[in-house]
Amino acid sequence: MVFGLAAFGMWGLLPLYWRLLEDLGALEVLSHRMVWSLPTALVILLLVRSWSWIGPLLRRPKQLAMVALSATLISVNWGLFIWAIANDRVLESSLGYFINPLLSIAAGVLVLGERLRVLQWVAVGIGLTSVLVMSVAYGQVPWIALALSTSFAAYGLVKKQTGLDGVQGFSADTAFQFLPALGYLVYLTARGDSSFTAEGPGQALLLVASGVATALPLIFFGAAAVRLPLSTIGMMQYIAPTMMFLLGLTVFHEEMPPERWAGFLLIWAALCVLTFDALRTARRTRRTVLAHTPHTTAAAPESGPQARTEAGRAG
Repeated sequence: MVFGLAAFGMWGLLPLYWRLLEDLGALEVLSHRMVWSLPTALVILLLVRSWSWIGPLLRRPKQLAMVALSATLISVNWGLFIWAIANDRVLESSLGYFINPLLSIAAGVLVLGERLRVLQWVAVGIGLTSVLVMSVAYGQVPWIALALSTSFAAYGLVKKQTGLDGVQGFSADTAFQFLPALGYLVYLTARGDSSFTAEGPGQALLLVASGVATALPLIFFGAAAVRLPLSTIGMMQYIAPTMMFLLGLTVFHEEMPPERWAGFLLIWAALCVLTFDALRTARRTRRTVLAHTPHTTAAAPESGPQARTEAGRAG
């Protein structure tokens, strides 16, 4: 739980970090984020001594192509998010990550051929209604929210095909991102437009630390994912967009007209339906497993403190 709260809490606070760099161009900040993520990944691989997967990956062109695609998708997601924070679109960014679970379900149906349960269809329908409400009310589609949620849902779908765990996938992605990002930074420096040291060592340190700010929540998330039930992880994924939403309202003071409230309320209703369905399905699955698990009955039931201790361990 501590790892999970740390991961989603850090993701929820990232708008504060990127707002400190709002005077720089989003593409330059993104390039620094990608460049400094690779050394961070190498240090992590050195600490965990995980190198054996690199050779087989290099010998599999199809898997490499999937990694290249995942690196491209997450780069688009990162860049758009950094741009949105710098341009006072924190609330719309949070909406995108609220929509993401619904899009992940839709991708499972359209791409993987999965079948939805009735309540999942209801949740997706409510989510679609919320987008239509905000589009009609504003006179334009909430494209930032949809682009963030679509790119991240596609990233998650591609990640399933790469067969790499969290640290391996992060390292592989950053390896693909490094050279294009470094090339852009070299180009800016050659033109005299680099902002790396323009505002002193503090700004330079923030740019260098962006690699750590990217890697740490991923590491914490990986540690939580292998220890917590999927239903718990599913509930915790709403922490980050909720924190972003609160930051947009209370710290950045973005406008929240009635039509935007209506859209958010519909999305939250869809997520409530989705969460209820997930918890109910997990409970039914657990009961089915327990019903088909053979039980060993002792010859004579024990009583007393020792028996209660053993029963507590079993529970």
